[in-house]
Amino acid sequence: MYPIHRILVALKDIHGRSSPILAKTRQLARSLDAEVCLFHAITEPVYIDSRGLTGQSMRDIERGEILQATKRLEAMAKRLRQSGLDVTTKAVWDYPSHESVVRAAVSWDANLVIADCYRPRHPVPWLMHFTDWELLRRCPVPVLLIKNRRPYTRKPILAAIDPLHAFSKPTKLDDEILRNAATLADAVHAPLHVVNAYSPMLIGMTPAELSATNGIKKAQKAAAAQAHRAADPKLEQFGVPRKRRHIIDSFPLDAIRNVSDKLGAQIVAMGAISRSGLKQLLIGNTAERMLDRLTCDVLIVKPRDFKARVARARRGPQIVGLPLVPPGF
Repeated sequence: MYPIHRILVALKDIHGRSSPILAKTRQLARSLDAEVCLFHAITEPVYIDSRGLTGQSMRDIERGEILQATKRLEAMAKRLRQSGLDVTTKAVWDYPSHESVVRAAVSWDANLVIADCYRPRHPVPWLMHFTDWELLRRCPVPVLLIKNRRPYTRKPILAAIDPLHAFSKPTKLDDEILRNAATLADAVHAPLHVVNAYSPMLIGMTPAELSATNGIKKAQKAAAAQAHRAADPKLEQFGVPRKRRHIIDSFPLDAIRNVSDKLGAQIVAMGAISRSGLKQLLIGNTAERMLDRLTCDVLIVKPRDFKARVARARRGPQIVGLPLVPPGF
């Protein structure tokens, strides 16, 4: 399993009355005996005209906003501390919010980031925004995205792996996915299931092989055997019993969704990879299409050598200048 000693909770809305992120944080932190940091980034810009600020300095404004945000965080922290948790709070004025969260997670040496994607008044309450995507793309620390209000129970945790690396995931990423998924499964006393999608290599077959009696069936059988040879030793190592292994002839998108729905999974753990050039902003086509479709919580895991692509120094308040409008205009 993967030890989780520090959990950074990235709070977007600190003025709401209740949030599933706090209840789920309490569950996980108590079981993992982990420290918690409630974090909020103030991203609202400061608008000034050509005459500059009047009455208050920029430092006074920043200090006042951070003080108010800290008070709200402390009120939330108080409820968590009543459960015996070790909780700290941190509010900063920084932008964009996803970079601020990454900076905080790296500087605090967090093992897990919990972020809230749940919006109770939205027609699709789990629909992800740009900042959600960017956090998942850039954060080197595993990110648990909260997408519903349901408390964690003993329903399965589903880990999606690719031991044959048919979809270009780094060799050791599957181990990271399984370690993190196993840790969360243990924390909520839930069974760990694993899904692995594979496809028969029909493209490389000759016309004679395809037209031969049972040719396609033989190819399917050979592909299934190959998938099991690749996955089973690893899953034995992680103690996943055979009845919890879902090695399926299917596209990954369909396999993950179907197995998740069938099991009623409460968390799906998936891997994300870093790419070069313009593709460095992509998590992967499968993951991106899947994340908006899943209504359960999602854990996104990166390879251990993934590097944060954000500056270490925070930017502070974003100052936007407004043109001075002449009197009577």
